[in-house]
Amino acid sequence: MAEIRSTLDMVMERAARMAERAPDEPAGQREERRGMRLVMDFLSGKNPSLFETLAAEAPAEQMAVRHGMAKALLRNIVLPREEHLMESSGRAITGLVELSGQDGEVESVCAELQQILGQYDEHKKQIRQQLEDGMRAQLAQQMQQQGIDAEQLGSIDPTLHPEFQKQWSSAQADLNDQYTQALDQRKEILIQRFI
Repeated sequence: MAEIRSTLDMVMERAARMAERAPDEPAGQREERRGMRLVMDFLSGKNPSLFETLAAEAPAEQMAVRHGMAKALLRNIVLPREEHLMESSGRAITGLVELSGQDGEVESVCAELQQILGQYDEHKKQIRQQLEDGMRAQLAQQMQQQGIDAEQLGSIDPTLHPEFQKQWSSAQADLNDQYTQALDQRKEILIQRFI
């Protein structure tokens, strides 16, 4: 038991020496992380106002906290592949506008972000519908050639066909790349406004 204790003591002493030699965290990093945590409370509805939360911070720390808040909000603006992501992105955009103090340029870029997200959702639905219609027509033609009654096609789900899955996956990847690029451009403009 004494050997185990002495080994543990040695390990703890070594860890303490390493911690002493480790460089201090860069100035403002702790405040920036706090800003990110505050945004999580805002996005979950626990905190109604980022502006008021920021005003409650110590004046010397406000810039770092604000920068952390902006970074976290921008990370939460994503393509709405699911409905809840659209809501979360919208709330993050609202938070950016509030955090900017109603800055006209930020409001304009945020409006563009909102428009991009809406267009993405509509464009995705249109492409999927076109692919479904095309696959349905292709299956109907194949059934006709085989002498099968086309009325039975109504019970066939074209989205389950492997070719549909392949085309949809490819179209979705192209769409995501295109819209992600547009989002990233706007986000870069916004991060420059909050630095």
